[in-house]
Amino acid sequence: MNTDKPLQFRVGTFGAFIAPIIFIAGAIVYFVVFKAFDTTALTTAGIVGIVIAGVFTKEYTRFWDSVIAGLSNPIAMTVVMILFVVGPLSSLLESTGVSEGFVWLAAELNVTGGLFIAVVFIACCAMSMATGTSLGTMFTAFPIFYPAGAMVGADALLLAGAIFSGAMFGDSLAPISDTTIVSASTQRYRRREGSAEVAGVVGTRAKYALTAAGISMVLFLVLGNIAAPPAQGGSVDASGYSPLGLVMLLPVIALIVVAFWKRNLYLAITVGVISGTIVALISGLITPKDIMFVEDGSPSGFLFEGIDGMLPLIGLSIAVFGMIGIVREAGVFEIIINALSRRPWTQSARGAEAAIAVGQTITTTMFAGVVGPSIVPFSVIADEIGARASLHPYRRANVMEGFAAGIACIVPSFSAFLFIISQLTTGVEGMPAISPITVAFVSFYPIMFSAVMIFSIITGWGRRFESANGVPVKRFEDIVPEILSEPADTASAYPAPATRG
Repeated sequence: MNTDKPLQFRVGTFGAFIAPIIFIAGAIVYFVVFKAFDTTALTTAGIVGIVIAGVFTKEYTRFWDSVIAGLSNPIAMTVVMILFVVGPLSSLLESTGVSEGFVWLAAELNVTGGLFIAVVFIACCAMSMATGTSLGTMFTAFPIFYPAGAMVGADALLLAGAIFSGAMFGDSLAPISDTTIVSASTQRYRRREGSAEVAGVVGTRAKYALTAAGISMVLFLVLGNIAAPPAQGGSVDASGYSPLGLVMLLPVIALIVVAFWKRNLYLAITVGVISGTIVALISGLITPKDIMFVEDGSPSGFLFEGIDGMLPLIGLSIAVFGMIGIVREAGVFEIIINALSRRPWTQSARGAEAAIAVGQTITTTMFAGVVGPSIVPFSVIADEIGARASLHPYRRANVMEGFAAGIACIVPSFSAFLFIISQLTTGVEGMPAISPITVAFVSFYPIMFSAVMIFSIITGWGRRFESANGVPVKRFEDIVPEILSEPADTASAYPAPATRG
């Protein structure tokens, strides 16, 4: 592709937004107007949007090359492969009655309503911290916890929000999370060689993430108890439910251990599927034909159903990443970067952090709320703006993450996560399909994570500057003598003392 200039449209830069606008319009029509929660229909809107946008381009071949470039991005293919490999495990957990086991356990412990939702949130936080992936946690946790919500008096909407919130907690904090690694490795030191260390970023980020998680847990507990119908607020009737399904927690534990030990999600999921199949066969929860079978010319079994169930989401991913390729080739991200970097207020510490917050929010929203891919293109400007204000690489990484994994990933009609939640809650007996519009407002952890970071930017809580040899210091004044004593080409990367903000 010719990368000397942006992809050109007959209607100017607006042409880059034609496909996303049609996609969003389709989401509104299907989900809001007709309340038809069909992911394949949404994929259709995205593909139609891409085709129509192609009509307005001046470089038709390059336009489609940009679509393919979006699809061939390693992160895009990572998402697709995660969906493929996690599908059978999700299907296995759903078909072996593990949720029934949780209903039995909830009855024994008298865990109902809001308390159940709070416990699920904590469990998902632990799971996502160990696996380092929000998608993997969602596809593992929804089949376990969401069906059980019907019998323990849990509000369906809040329960879905709790599962998603727990998944995002680990994705934003786990040392093995791709978003943690990307946010750290893209922020370079200016006073020594190298980039921000993952361990240092996690250590400084923990106070923000844990504060947001603590507030979220209280909200889920309190609102969950308020939303639980009084008739279901007492003991749970678990008659007819067996605890046998709880043995399927063994492969889940094996998955978590391997993910933490080997730092490889694919290996962890493989171990989960194999060990889960063995445990289910030994315990009698499934028979050999439940693995893969053909009856009357129709394939069945959890392997087939798991892959088949992922195809609508994979189609949606293809449409979304294709649109991202168009937006990137049209130079939209460069426009955002240049607009932010030219503003005088970005020279102060607080102003630089605000610019990073705004820019990362816009970029992540345009990337359909997918955190990792959105950090990569914006990290360059965050690194530059932050360095000009002498912000420590840890601080830059944390501000980026606070808004990429915050409100930007739950913008209604934009977020791929919300559509995935709608898909995972469809067809669950006794529980409603959750609208991707409404679940955004009860996804408390992303909301609180950004709120905590906004508070941090305003008050300076946790703000650190880069001193000699990359040492983080609290006061800007402590590094001024060092800046003034450095050669001009080095000192120019830092602001004058009056701009500390």
